[in-house]
Amino acid sequence: MKRDSLRSLLAGGALLVWLLCLLAACGTSTTPAASSPGGGGTITLYTADGLESYYKQVLPLFEQEHHVQVNIVTDGSGAVVNRLQIEKDRPQADVVVTLPPFIQQAAEQGLLAPFQPEAAAHLSSAHRDSHGLWYTFVNNYLTWVYNTQFLAKPPQTFADLITPAYKGKVAYSSRSAGDGMGVIIELETLWGMDKTISYLKALEANVKFHTKGTGYLDVLVNRGEIAVANGDLQMDLSDKVQGGMSLQPIFLRPAPGEAPITIEDPYTIALVKGGPNPSGGQALINYLLSPAAQQQVWDIYGVPARDDISAQSQAAKALRQLLQGVRVLNVDWEKVIANQQAWQQSWQSEVLNEFGKPASVQAPA
Repeated sequence: MKRDSLRSLLAGGALLVWLLCLLAACGTSTTPAASSPGGGGTITLYTADGLESYYKQVLPLFEQEHHVQVNIVTDGSGAVVNRLQIEKDRPQADVVVTLPPFIQQAAEQGLLAPFQPEAAAHLSSAHRDSHGLWYTFVNNYLTWVYNTQFLAKPPQTFADLITPAYKGKVAYSSRSAGDGMGVIIELETLWGMDKTISYLKALEANVKFHTKGTGYLDVLVNRGEIAVANGDLQMDLSDKVQGGMSLQPIFLRPAPGEAPITIEDPYTIALVKGGPNPSGGQALINYLLSPAAQQQVWDIYGVPARDDISAQSQAAKALRQLLQGVRVLNVDWEKVIANQQAWQQSWQSEVLNEFGKPASVQAPA
């Protein structure tokens, strides 16, 4: 090839490269680069299980708008906080979603960063930390759940679960799960710890196994491997309606003739202290607490945390109907935090060990 022809070809190639670089720099989006949290990249979310369908529904739009990818790590409520503690010196997550009392535990351990989301004015004081460390994200309620195909007559009271009819047919999640810890908290609020431990000992005779997280229990109830399990209203209804499972959530009564009871079992959201993408984490929290994302909480049978979200959807009406006549216990969360470790140890030593069960309880294969 002649030298001047080669020079012309190289010049043309350089022009092409320059044009491609210019196009890449400009992009095809009208969104300013400054609107991309953390300059794009990834945002890591550590979350308790139960919201999988919601994330699939709402996160793609956030990722598209902000040119980011949200990496989701799902585990039990206590497990995600334990992971934050292990990674405290080098945090890997930007945002955490978990349940009480584990969110309060994370705050006490210095794992969370204060942040006031744009939605703060629409979140009640009961559903937010006074220091701005966490906020209720999806409100929810503790339940029990049974298989409508395998159990013609569900239990009505807590006493029903300890009768011989339920031998080997009950399961509930362990102390490392928010809903599992919720069982202990609900009963302690109702009866005090001494009676709670006595009841859980009696119940253990009928318990087939415990699981590290609560989400898998709906699958096991649907399969008919167990008849009754603990759960939460949002997850149970989502699995029933959207997942097609043979499930029915119920609220148990302390005694015949008394009103069924529950406690609030909310998903809470917080910014992780020292996370790799703090601006991305803030943007994600603002998005999940935005009116558009909160309105879609009804679709997964959760209760929006914001006070300005319409409740006219069919899912909202179904939730209100299920909660009608149910007594919501007022939990003393300061008492829970002060006694959580002792209660967990009592459950281990006086309930599990009494039946020779291992310290680490896992979901069956």
